[in-house]
Amino acid sequence: MAHNCVRFAGKVAVLTGSTDGIGLAIARRLGQEKAKVVVSSRNIDNVNRAVEELRKENIEVIGVKCHVSNKEDRANLIQEAIKNFGGVDLMVAAAGVNPYVGYITECPESSFDKIFQVNVKDSFLIAKEVIPFMRKRGGGSILFLSSISAYKFSSVVGVYGAAKTALLSITKAFSKAVVDDNIRVNCLAAGATDTKFLNGAMRDSVFSSSVQNDIPMKRIARPEEIAGPAAFLLSDDASYITGETVVVGGGMQSRL
Repeated sequence: MAHNCVRFAGKVAVLTGSTDGIGLAIARRLGQEKAKVVVSSRNIDNVNRAVEELRKENIEVIGVKCHVSNKEDRANLIQEAIKNFGGVDLMVAAAGVNPYVGYITECPESSFDKIFQVNVKDSFLIAKEVIPFMRKRGGGSILFLSSISAYKFSSVVGVYGAAKTALLSITKAFSKAVVDDNIRVNCLAAGATDTKFLNGAMRDSVFSSSVQNDIPMKRIARPEEIAGPAAFLLSDDASYITGETVVVGGGMQSRL
């Protein structure tokens, strides 16, 4: 669906984890609204495919290989945005992993570490590292991607849910720290969405049953249904919103 709105004309958007699923959908929506877009992921083939796809839709976009856990890659991502487009106005921390589905008592330490590294620490780092460049632009907007798992407990994605819960507090902390810099920081907690990411977890019968039975709207989201609210939070339409988490979950329980 094309959008005639041009809320992001002249803005530069950098996104991690943005070559498929929700990240790509947000990149597309921002580009449709005339942002200059920088997509990234750790797989260069995926980066090239996403760039080709978006350019066919007349979106101004470049792609950068970036393993978000690699400090040099993160720095290069930001520098490529500056070199090609002049700065960074919008940052979406969309990279996420969940290598383990099962009870927390059986979770390997390596999986626990990876879940918290990518979902929490790397989101913290890319936000921290981009803020000085937003200050140079006179402000900006940062969006973290959390999950309904932060609110609706599932016994087989408990570790992932704990990591996504941490992002709610990180959002609050960043928002207070940069409010005087005209930088807003918000979070979007996405419900079950039709992505490869969800399909992996859906192979677990307990999780699959929970998804099917606990969504009042009786369906999972399309990625573009997450991208719309994300674009709102990043835009000046949300100019008086900071430090908040918006749940896009089809009516699922969303309060702790």
